[in-house]
Amino acid sequence: MKRALLLLSLGIATLLISCGKQDKGCEPKTPASEKAEMVAYCQANGINFTEHPSGILYQIIAPGSGITPNINNLVFAVYTGKLLNGTQFDATANPVSFPLSGVIEGWKIGIPLIQKSGRIKMVIPSALAYSCTGSNSIPPNSPLFFDVTLTDVK
Repeated sequence: MKRALLLLSLGIATLLISCGKQDKGCEPKTPASEKAEMVAYCQANGINFTEHPSGILYQIIAPGSGITPNINNLVFAVYTGKLLNGTQFDATANPVSFPLSGVIEGWKIGIPLIQKSGRIKMVIPSALAYSCTGSNSIPPNSPLFFDVTLTDVK
């Protein structure tokens, strides 16, 4: 009987202790903590980058002309997205459209740096992409590379 009470007490104590622990889950990374990895990717891939105050590293290949997109615009783009290990997670052969307000923060910041018919290469810190959430084939806390041609702005 004493043994049963002891085991029951230990079981209850274990449950109470484990319930008190909070799982912090994923800790978001800061752009500064990913900068060395992002710079190394740019250097290895011939990207002569400029650093945006947000932490995005970018190279404008062609500035384009005409309309500069803003958050209220519908944009049309052809793009390739890769992890920094080179794994392609998305690409389009033909222009796709989407409201600029509905994309990751990195695109909201980077796409307005070019105009219609412009092309930009961006390395986006994970905090401005999918952060701790990840998305389908994008692991949490992954900086991302995008090569984007802006085909139209409406």
